[in-house]
Formats: sequence, structure tokens, C-alpha cells
Amino acid sequence: MSDSLERLYRAVIAARTLDPATSRTAKLFQRGPAKMARKLAEEAIEVVIDAVSGKQDAVIRESADLLYNLTVLWAAAGIRPQDVWDEMDRRERVQGIAEKLPKQKTAIKTGSAGIPSPRRRVVA
Repeated sequence: MSDSLERLYRAVIAARTLDPATSRTAKLFQRGPAKMARKLAEEAIEVVIDAVSGKQDAVIRESADLLYNLTVLWAAAGIRPQDVWDEMDRRERVQGIAEKLPKQKTAIKTGSAGIPSPRRRVVA
């Protein structure tokens, strides 16, 4: 699989400077990371909905779209697939391949009204 994502990544890098009128990838790069993030989120939601509905073929198709949009976002952020594989290798050494590392707990800051302040900016 990593070989397929590596090929996809190289294709995304090659297509990012093409004409946005004819290249979906170039159009995403032209619109910027917020649009890329929205597309990635849309595809993730579609995968979840199809999985919950038991639509295996749709999950496969939407997963391919999800991986494409993730790869586009990686490329825009300057992240190579190898960077992700390296992180996965690191996690495997620490916890095992099937385990997700727990998030470190951080204190939630509250504003003057006692309402938790957002920890990160939400992009819509």
C-alpha cells in the first residue's frame, strides 16, 4: 500500500502546477489548504456513513477518495508519505502496530465566563 500512496503522492506533486481548469489537483492547490481540508472531511464523513450503512463497495470507493484528498493535503503541508510511515514505525516500537498512542492530557483553559476556550482554530 505504501508504494501506491507514494505513486499517488508523486502524481499529486506533478499535477499541482497544471491548469486548474483541467486538473482537480491543481484546482485544490489553487483554492488552498482550507478547501483541501474541507474536501478531506467530506470524504471521511462519506466513508463513515457508508460503513455504518453496510455499503462495502461505497466504503472502498470513498476510501480511495479519502486517501487522494489526504495525499493532496500532505503535499500542500510539505509532508511526504515517508514522514507518516516513520511516525507509524515509531509508534509501533512504542505501543505496537495496532495501538494508537493516547493523547497527552492538557488543562482546558476557561474564559471569563467559565466557558472552555477553543484549543485550536476551526476552519470551515
